[in-house]
Amino acid sequence: MATRWGLCGAGKISHDFSVAIKTLPPGDHQIAVIASRSIDRAKDFELANDPEIDIVYLGMLHTEHWRVGMLFLKAGKNVLCEKPFAMNSREVKDLVATAKKNHVFLMEAIWSRCFHVYAEVSRLLAEEAVGDVKLVKAYFGSPQLDIPRSVQKELGGGALLDIGVYCLQFVLMVFNGERPESIQATGVLLDSGVDESVVVTMKFSRKRMALCAFSIAARLPNDAVIAGTKGPLKYVLGPMHCPTKLVVNDKETEYPLPEPCLPLNFTNSARLRYEAGEVRQRLLKGSPRMPLADSVLLTEIMAEIRKQVGVVFNQDSQ
Repeated sequence: MATRWGLCGAGKISHDFSVAIKTLPPGDHQIAVIASRSIDRAKDFELANDPEIDIVYLGMLHTEHWRVGMLFLKAGKNVLCEKPFAMNSREVKDLVATAKKNHVFLMEAIWSRCFHVYAEVSRLLAEEAVGDVKLVKAYFGSPQLDIPRSVQKELGGGALLDIGVYCLQFVLMVFNGERPESIQATGVLLDSGVDESVVVTMKFSRKRMALCAFSIAARLPNDAVIAGTKGPLKYVLGPMHCPTKLVVNDKETEYPLPEPCLPLNFTNSARLRYEAGEVRQRLLKGSPRMPLADSVLLTEIMAEIRKQVGVVFNQDSQ
């Protein structure tokens, strides 16, 4: 039986997600309902109680993730929630606890984890192809100061929540979800009070380090490097959050994209199909590639970065 999707949010990312699903076999995936993010609470509740839906994809502004996510989880619906999971650690832990209480599936939509390149990286790390990992670097910079949701505090703006999350999740993947021993962050803020550019260094056990830089004002290399005692493993021709090529010790492998049936809004987003496929597999069996423990730790790391940089959202005092 096909996995029946309900899409909550009718913006650009939901459009791309729906197009990506159409590249998959219709016997595996069907979009049953699409609801606009402007619908009122009554319509939210109607969608939450639709028996024809197996899982809801939340593709709305992340300031709404906690409220709408809690509604669906309490109604017993499985949920795939766009990144960032929510605005702070309290909201994320609420979502996780509610999912466990109601025995439903919940995953943060870090689509990067579902890419073939990421799976290959995990395999190579398990085989110690680069030896002992000593340093991980991840950069993501995308000029988007003209986009309201990126710069306005009331919309949850800032580089960290929008694109920095990709750099941090990559580091956690490489280090198997280990909590860093220390975090040092510095950044510059926009007049609106959200972060424009941030640099983060993290120290892990066994003298391992990570360096992340992200910006919504400047274009960065948008690649990621894993340096070990046997040589580097590197993404090239990124971006690192949705890579199509992998270089290991000068050997390059390409992972071609599927052809979408309609124009897309975001780079390589036809590969959201892998995220949908991952969810279907995990609904049937096993734990997801983006486990809830990683999402909780990721949010805690972002909270510490925001504290050091000086970004405070209204949700932090609620």
